[in-house]
Amino acid sequence: MNRPPLSVQHRRRFRRFRFLLSTLILLGLVWAGGFIWYVDIIPTAVDEPDRKTDAIVVLTGGSERLSEGRRLLTRQLARKLFISGVYRGVEVDELLSAGKADPRLVSCCVVLGHVAENTRGNAQETAVWVYEEGYKSLRIVTANYHMPRSLLEFRSLMPDVEIIAHPVFPDNVKVDSWWRWPGSASLIASEYNKFLFASLRNYILRLLPDGDRANLHGPAPTPDPSGQDYSASNRPAQKSG
Repeated sequence: MNRPPLSVQHRRRFRRFRFLLSTLILLGLVWAGGFIWYVDIIPTAVDEPDRKTDAIVVLTGGSERLSEGRRLLTRQLARKLFISGVYRGVEVDELLSAGKADPRLVSCCVVLGHVAENTRGNAQETAVWVYEEGYKSLRIVTANYHMPRSLLEFRSLMPDVEIIAHPVFPDNVKVDSWWRWPGSASLIASEYNKFLFASLRNYILRLLPDGDRANLHGPAPTPDPSGQDYSASNRPAQKSG
């Protein structure tokens, strides 16, 4: 077969290039529009700061989250404080800065979750604990830029549980003027991309029978080899050997 003239080939290549460039520009505009929307939904204040819930859930990742969770528990705004995603071997007293926290409150009311390694894991670990305890309402404590994705994950797994957002506001993340701070802009953009992925994954899982809530009423997804996925300060320490 004879090849078309070079001029025809160039026109075809140019049309393909133009189509690809137009597609990339369109996707970029859609992403940018979604990013502006995401920044707009990042909470700027705490709603219902005095409302009581059955439990407070702190997602590890910043000292201000833990101190805020401890403060809320001290104010008796919940029965229990559940700290999700704690590295194994971390003690409650160390985590809550012993000396500042009331030891009696820590002993009775603080529970650590050791399974979660990411936000989805935080939601799964918390859901298992919440359903075991029979709780119906939660207050989630995490960074403001992380809150939209946290609410997405938690509400997808616990649609029958009332969830109140309680953001903390890290000084090093400038949400209001993110365009002036490359570090803040990069962090928020990364969180937005994770939010998009989580939204897509949850949508696909919802198409499956009980796809996003499997095993929530049973054991945790990745059990502790020692057989103890949750720990509280009032439980006796396990002796080695």
